[in-house]
Amino acid sequence: MWDFDLKDLEELKPQIERLYEKKAKIDQSRPLPNTVLQKIKDQLNLEWTYNSNSIEGNTLNLRETQLILEEGITVGGKSLREHFEVVNHEKAIDYLYSLINPDYTLRSIDILNLHGYILKNIEDDFAGRLRNGGVRIVGANFTPPNAKIVPDLFDELISFANTNPINADDLVLATLFHHKLVWIHPFFDGNGRTVRLAMNLLLMRKGFPPAIILKNDRKKYYEAINQANKGSYHKLCLLMLQATERSLNMYINSLPGKSYDDYEPISSIVSEPSFPYGQEYVSLLARQGKIDAYKEGKNWLTTKEAVKNYVVNRKRKR
Repeated sequence: MWDFDLKDLEELKPQIERLYEKKAKIDQSRPLPNTVLQKIKDQLNLEWTYNSNSIEGNTLNLRETQLILEEGITVGGKSLREHFEVVNHEKAIDYLYSLINPDYTLRSIDILNLHGYILKNIEDDFAGRLRNGGVRIVGANFTPPNAKIVPDLFDELISFANTNPINADDLVLATLFHHKLVWIHPFFDGNGRTVRLAMNLLLMRKGFPPAIILKNDRKKYYEAINQANKGSYHKLCLLMLQATERSLNMYINSLPGKSYDDYEPISSIVSEPSFPYGQEYVSLLARQGKIDAYKEGKNWLTTKEAVKNYVVNRKRKR
């Protein structure tokens, strides 16, 4: 049922290997202090909730989202739905964490429960239930399948994620699952948030941190999904790898003896007179995942060493 042409992902292998190396560094340093783990988890959960909601149109900013979660306050001028979206997403994350273990097998009921949390007190009649009617997605280049076949497609995709018949890498498998669940569009509302939660459930059961798609990458994210609808997964997989790497970097930065203080905005690095490469070139390498870099807001951060290593390795291959 699920056929994929993954030839265009070959050039992403170096980045995939880099992510596994970073994951190995973290694993070798375990157990991490509980205070460190909790701090990182809180930060990731906040950013995850804020960005995932913002992608779907929620207008609460990061600070307002934090105040709702930590102080339980109501932000003036914002709708009740937007407040529920924040609280609900946090509860869905808590549920997700309760499921994770190395032997976890994805179940349809878990995805339905995640969706139930997302729409609680918003659209209770549809919360945790597959759609029974047609839907259209504004701006998308496809029409979701007929509601009559959604239950079968839903179950087939879950089986695909658990059996991995194409022997895809865990990071690639999560990306493929993400796209196909978007394509099935199993719910009337709340699909995006639920899909990103379910995708991260696959990643986190394999020991990776959550991949958080940033609000600033919303346009790029939707364009990548449209490319996947045409059979090309390169852009979507690259975006997922970059999101995962950013979270891995947060963990590595907290390890004893490890520091990401040498990561700087690309504009700062290339402004040094001794640096031989221009901003456009280095930014392209970062966007393409060819150097060790990660994104904060609209800015890409990398190191001089990462750029020089890439250039040296490229010359060797030639």
